Amino acid sequence: MSQHNEKNPHQHQSPLHDSSEAKPGMDSLAPEDGSHRPAAEPTPPGAQPTAPGSLKAPDTRNEKLNSLEDVRKGSENYALTTNQGVRIADDQNSLRAGSRGPTLLEDFILREKITHFDHERIPERIVHARGSAAHGYFQPYKSLSDITKADFLSDPNKITPVFVRFSTVQGGAGSADTVRDIRGFATKFYTEEGIFDLVGNNTPIFFIQDAHKFPDFVHAVKPEPHWAIPQGQSAHDTFWDYVSLQPETLHNVMWAMSDRGIPRSYRTMEGFGIHTFRLINAEGKATFVRFHWKPLAGKASLVWDEAQKLTGRDPDFHRRELWEAIEAGDFPEYELGFQLIPEEDEFKFDFDLLDPTKL
Repeated sequence: MSQHNEKNPHQHQSPLHDSSEAKPGMDSLAPEDGSHRPAAEPTPPGAQPTAPGSLKAPDTRNEKLNSLEDVRKGSENYALTTNQGVRIADDQNSLRAGSRGPTLLEDFILREKITHFDHERIPERIVHARGSAAHGYFQPYKSLSDITKADFLSDPNKITPVFVRFSTVQGGAGSADTVRDIRGFATKFYTEEGIFDLVGNNTPIFFIQDAHKFPDFVHAVKPEPHWAIPQGQSAHDTFWDYVSLQPETLHNVMWAMSDRGIPRSYRTMEGFGIHTFRLINAEGKATFVRFHWKPLAGKASLVWDEAQKLTGRDPDFHRRELWEAIEAGDFPEYELGFQLIPEEDEFKFDFDLLDPTKL
């Protein structure tokens, strides 16, 4: 523990690390010259409040978010209504056939109340159930109006609030962070023109090309149904049977079996939009693009034995590391890169640019 916390044992402080202390999971295997740490660029000192210990976030309000204030309603001084806005006169007694008769199905208020009760617990999502997320902001280096008319990419002075979620794929919400798996990297941009979702993973390609195969692929990846094992990673016969029968999956399997399958930190993990998107500028000219997130902290992965030990010792390793880094002011930072190909050059390659299994 740092000296800062020893002097204030009863005061909550962000974890501070000096040169004599190895930050868990980061500095223990990092280069001694500190080359793994982010440089001062592209966020110059003082440009944004990112000094260690600073919890002040930059102002990311915009007109789109402000417009929501006009339609938000509190629960006080408002009549209780149904989903369709019908005012409810009695929320405590069912509609019955007589004073002691059976409840009538025509009591739509009762049916709606019970339906709400049945749906209070949102079911766990099938994939990407285990995740960690953070709020942040996006600011382009320069105007990209020559390739897109999207407002948040056309003004280098515009700051757009974002919400980013990192996740594993196979395991449930309580599974470990450090299993070998593909990682999700999903970003939600709250632009003034609407919400733009850039869903992606930490590999630039995907397992399948046709969405019709997705349910079958997920069933093969998830735990065996008769004993719910393995949890968190896909090393079982059903998965390998599927891979052997679907050669298009091999490309991404090789990525998953590489060091990228066990990243050291979300802050040292790349992200990719995977699919080929189409940007259109104000003149209607289209350009194909693939999106790439590059961490300024550099890329780093766990050693396999190290990952297995952390799975038992600290299953929340990635979530904890992200939280502590943000509280200490060592914010995750990424650059968004565009891989561009003019639309007229689509057929100059020996593979289909629209195939997410190809690179």
